[in-house]
Amino acid sequence: MPQLPAPAYPDDVRARLETDAREVIARYPDSRSALLPLLHLVQSEEGYVSRTGMALCAELLGLTTAEVTAVATFYTMYRRKPSGDYQVGVCTNTLCAVMGGDAIFDRLKTHLGVGNDETTDDGKVTLEHIECNAACDYAPVVMVNWEFFDNQTPESATKLVDDLIAGRTVEPTRGAPICSYKETARILAGFPDERPGAVAASGGAGPASLVGLRLAKGETTPGHRVVAQRRDVPADQPHDPSPSEHLSSHDAPQQTSASDPDHPAGPAAEEGE
Repeated sequence: MPQLPAPAYPDDVRARLETDAREVIARYPDSRSALLPLLHLVQSEEGYVSRTGMALCAELLGLTTAEVTAVATFYTMYRRKPSGDYQVGVCTNTLCAVMGGDAIFDRLKTHLGVGNDETTDDGKVTLEHIECNAACDYAPVVMVNWEFFDNQTPESATKLVDDLIAGRTVEPTRGAPICSYKETARILAGFPDERPGAVAASGGAGPASLVGLRLAKGETTPGHRVVAQRRDVPADQPHDPSPSEHLSSHDAPQQTSASDPDHPAGPAAEEGE
């Protein structure tokens, strides 16, 4: 159904947002390139990208509201409805799921009494399942306003949301201290995080993520030792593998049609043939 035009921001809010938006737009040689940070900017005002916010972006960038809407609806980091102070995302992509992400998500849904993309009645927490956040080496991962909480369990995730709701101090496994979703959106718009020590705490990749890089540089690091297949036993002679051997499809002999002449491969015979 046709909608009425989006309501305008109050004059003081519009003036403040327009001043910030002009600063963002000036960073780009082509003004329309500023659309992504501007969407974060209007999200920092209301906690989501409203029709009013999209209309302002369109006006300042010389775009149609359809063009702005197409971008805002494509990226999941832009909320399309009011949300909580803390966006709690549980990774349910493959590795996190099998490591316990599905169990964490189910526990939080029951504990908070909300479903996916829903907000608690007190407006504190919005729960959603999220796609891979490139932290598979710390699976299962929970994110709060895009800060990492690694190696989570249903119990630790439940305590995490309880602490958020109670207003207790919550520190991520790695990264800057937790701030509100609106504050996070302003930082993503490109404005400095002025909280003392926040920038220094941002850091980079965690130790588990850097193991491969250290190995590539020739640095030694303790880790899992892979033992080569035994060579003192002929390949055609069955043997009991030692505890250090990893029995896989590459370890001979295997009881398969290729290695067992008594059970050759071939089409299954029909009954009676």
